[in-house]
Amino acid sequence: MLRSSFLSLSLLAAMTAGAQTRNYASINAHSHNDYEHPIPFLTAYFRHYGSIEADVFERNGQLFTAHTEEAIRPERTLEKLYLNPLREQIKKNGGTAYKDSKDTLQLMIDFKTTGVPTIKALIKILDRYPDITKNPTVVVTISGDQPELALWAQYPDYIHFDGKRGFTYTAAQEKRIPMYSVDIKQFTNWNGKGVIVKEERAKIQQWVDSVHQAGKKVRFWGMADNVNTWKTQMNMGADYLGTDLVEDMATFLSNRQNLEYNGTAAPHTLYNARYVNNDSMGKVTNVILLIGDGMGLAQIYAGFTANHGQLNLLQMKNIGFSKTYSSDSYITDSAAGGTAMASGKKTNNRYVGVDATAVRIPAIPDIIAPKGYNSALISAGDITDATPAAFYGHVPERSMEDSIAANFLTSPVSIMIGGGAKHFNQRKDGKDLPKLLQDKGYTFSTNLDELNNIQSDKYLVLDSRAERSMLTGRGEFLTQSLEKSIASLRKQNKGFFIMAEGAQIDYGGHANIVPYVATEMMDFDKAIGAAMKFADEDGHTLVIVTADHETGGLSLLDGNISKGYVDGHFSTNDHSAVMVPVFAYGPHSLDFRGVYENTEIFAKIIALLQ
Repeated sequence: MLRSSFLSLSLLAAMTAGAQTRNYASINAHSHNDYEHPIPFLTAYFRHYGSIEADVFERNGQLFTAHTEEAIRPERTLEKLYLNPLREQIKKNGGTAYKDSKDTLQLMIDFKTTGVPTIKALIKILDRYPDITKNPTVVVTISGDQPELALWAQYPDYIHFDGKRGFTYTAAQEKRIPMYSVDIKQFTNWNGKGVIVKEERAKIQQWVDSVHQAGKKVRFWGMADNVNTWKTQMNMGADYLGTDLVEDMATFLSNRQNLEYNGTAAPHTLYNARYVNNDSMGKVTNVILLIGDGMGLAQIYAGFTANHGQLNLLQMKNIGFSKTYSSDSYITDSAAGGTAMASGKKTNNRYVGVDATAVRIPAIPDIIAPKGYNSALISAGDITDATPAAFYGHVPERSMEDSIAANFLTSPVSIMIGGGAKHFNQRKDGKDLPKLLQDKGYTFSTNLDELNNIQSDKYLVLDSRAERSMLTGRGEFLTQSLEKSIASLRKQNKGFFIMAEGAQIDYGGHANIVPYVATEMMDFDKAIGAAMKFADEDGHTLVIVTADHETGGLSLLDGNISKGYVDGHFSTNDHSAVMVPVFAYGPHSLDFRGVYENTEIFAKIIALLQ
């Protein structure tokens, strides 16, 4: 992960005008002042950097790497720190700079002493390294105090020169320029925070485009060294991103495919909210609780951006925040978080449906069933996982999934849809739960295709396909399951409670994959739209949307709403402690404003269904 200095970056909403379109990797990185690292050359080389820089001072025909004359040490020569290690790697690779790759490595040598004697010394040294000078995957580029342009023609063809803005070059000289470097301060005094002033940015972009039109690469120097400046350069099309933070940039660039979502999924159309009885304090007959597992504000805004600037969720007007800590931890897990909402008790992490002393406690379906309410549970994941399990299971350890499944035999829940069939029909104890459930009047199926054909009032549909991600083809499972459950329960002319979980927003956070998070958030929002639509049609249905916790410590570094592009950064592969939002729609949605414990969600629901 990136060092802590980068973890506090906030959402750069103002950068939406220029999200990147090209692919970047560590081959686009330039190790600036590379010789100052504890292990020069190899630190950047083994991270597949495309350009490595060494400042050199000429002394009596020898070249020493140092930042200042005072820092010159006899053992720190260009040969020892750069040429010998590079030759050794080329030999190991069978003749190329990088093994099994045609990627080019640029060795940029910045002259700190007068150009002519320095280049003469360099050429004399390089004559001993034909495996470097005659290698098509190595480019030697001279920067700093270059010899006069008129002298370039007399130097060997393997010597290239860093182009400078404002200079006029002949056609022959242009051929020796692989890259143009410029001090960013020639354009702007930007300090690396926020965005560059629009007029200054336009001038920079014009210069970058002109260099690219000439077929040359671009590098900026003199910039702040942080994620914001790296992203800014990427958005402008810089070919090399300079850094002194070699490991941090390598991590940042090598994981682009997991941290960027490029709007590949078609945006979904929103339900046009009518706000029927939205702020009323009238009777609530039905409650639909939608839990986006791992969904924090950044996940919501990632979904909003990925869906091109619209979410059903963001039409809701009544919003609060839930404090998620558990009995024994500042950071909750799904077991304790789910139990708090399902049973109104703070409990220990990993405890499901039991209090902090491991005593069984009733969940919402248990409490409202004697009053005539029916319940349904849905998960785009394993139905015996911690969050859905909290609404029917009672175990002191969330991994006891066979026991959780057996707990369903005593639950009043009418409908359950998701994955995890193996805990019912492939149990270690050999117990045939489907048969026992059928004896209790349930229809049991492991085929999602049968969902819409079921006529029974009580059923379980558990298919491993429900556990697929949106990226691997789960399809419209969540919304279809919610709509089917609503249709089944409403025809019984009783009040009902439904909990539907967008389980895999959490999975994407744990995996630190932004496309996973964004597409799961978009799918969850489709279900939210279906719930809002029913609430308006019914007039007595309350819809609540919240999370058990946030996962991943996600922050958004860049985005483009019109393109559905999101670039994110994770501070952890686990849960975080931040409060999570609570959105409400329908009668009594006003009750969910404010800041409160996650247990209050349970209390408010029970109060309304008395």
